[in-house]
Amino acid sequence: MLLVFLLLASSTAASASGHCSPGTSTKPYVKCLTLPTQDASIAWTYHPHNASVDLFFTGTFISPSGWVAFGINPESLSMSGTRALISFADPTSASLLVIPFLLDSSVKLQRSPLLSHALDIPFLSSSASLLHSASVRTTAVIRISASLRLSPNRTRINLIWNRGLYVQGYSPTIHPTTPTDLASRATIDLLSSSADISSTLPTWFRSAHGLINAITWGFFIPAGAMAARYLRQWPGMGPAWFYVHAAVQMTAVVIGAVGFGLGIAMGNGVYTLHKGLGIAVMTAGGLQAAAMFFRPAATHRCRKYWKSYHHLVGYGLVVIGVVNVFQGMEVMGLGRSYAKLVYCLALATMAGACVALEVNGWVIFCRKAEEEKLRREEGGERRRFTGDGCDARGGGSMAKGSRIV
Repeated sequence: MLLVFLLLASSTAASASGHCSPGTSTKPYVKCLTLPTQDASIAWTYHPHNASVDLFFTGTFISPSGWVAFGINPESLSMSGTRALISFADPTSASLLVIPFLLDSSVKLQRSPLLSHALDIPFLSSSASLLHSASVRTTAVIRISASLRLSPNRTRINLIWNRGLYVQGYSPTIHPTTPTDLASRATIDLLSSSADISSTLPTWFRSAHGLINAITWGFFIPAGAMAARYLRQWPGMGPAWFYVHAAVQMTAVVIGAVGFGLGIAMGNGVYTLHKGLGIAVMTAGGLQAAAMFFRPAATHRCRKYWKSYHHLVGYGLVVIGVVNVFQGMEVMGLGRSYAKLVYCLALATMAGACVALEVNGWVIFCRKAEEEKLRREEGGERRRFTGDGCDARGGGSMAKGSRIV
């Protein structure tokens, strides 16, 4: 029994060391860490006398035409600002390449091809090789080694790694954006081997975040604005339009805050535009909700300023909310999806209703103005007729009196 236990323990240790101690015959490494995503690992040897480190990254391809990369971000634990080494097959010779790239905030939008860029951190050397494979294929294991010099007394590095499906020429395309892929980052202490791993949230987090925010900020907020503008024109509504408007907007802000919280919990610093618009939307929604409790009385001299502020922030909230819904769909890769089509149809329906109600409102306004004009003219005619009649009766009396005299 003891022998079986020892054999199991030794086989487990061997498999673990095989995955997380990829020392080669030419260059062993002191420390190793299994990374939490993409079947990746990182091994290293730190040299304190000259503040340099030898890195050995292991990853897998997900496509024969794909790429695998890892890099260091000197500033933060995010893709933007990462100095990366990206490996893929040469499109002409099929040999394995490892090329340096500087990833800025425009990379995620793919507005222009990603081009190789000289790095501003001292990579002393780099190379790549395939394990048990002669060419790049799906699930092929790749090992990328690099040596770089760190700043003195700096032993913590922000490690970013990922992989993609396609390379266009010598330009890698954007990687998949599942929660697991977006969590491929960690801060590693080279001395203690401790790591602050980016948490991998459940897959439904991102879907719930997108659905909640699309319904609240992208649909309820515009619907509440429509209620305030058009319901008050209906005969017999009285103050009911205000309560409908307030109820819809407050519901949107409260539920939208949940969606905003899900986005903050995901904590992805890559999509800065989407995050910035989301913060602006939440701030404007909070200001609108607070304004409901500080509304001056109708006769107060500050009421007109409050109305101007409320309209300005409200319409701005509608525009930014809708724009950020579309931005979020691009982030989630839904640019050509049925979800985007359904949302566009909903917005088109609301826009058509707004046009119809706006035209109807102007027709009613013009009709009331015409009726008021006619009433004023009839009132003037009636007063003039009454005045002329009084003058005629008065004249007759005077004539009669003169005859009496």
